[in-house]
Amino acid sequence: MGKKLWSLKKVGKEQWPRRLFSAFRWKRLDFQTTVIDGVVFKMLSVVEGVVLVSTLCFFYLCCGCHF
Repeated sequence: MGKKLWSLKKVGKEQWPRRLFSAFRWKRLDFQTTVIDGVVFKMLSVVEGVVLVSTLCFFYLCCGCHF
């Protein structure tokens, strides 16, 4: 009986890391959410690029090199 109880404790200790790391798993995303996320990311990347280029142009036109 002592050996059987020891083996149950061993199994419990082996499953302990699984219980700990199961809380940190990512949930599966829906396909629709993934598509929307991709489209929004591309649109915001384009907007960010336009803002950065326009800021650079504004700097050179107003404050930049004067010959």
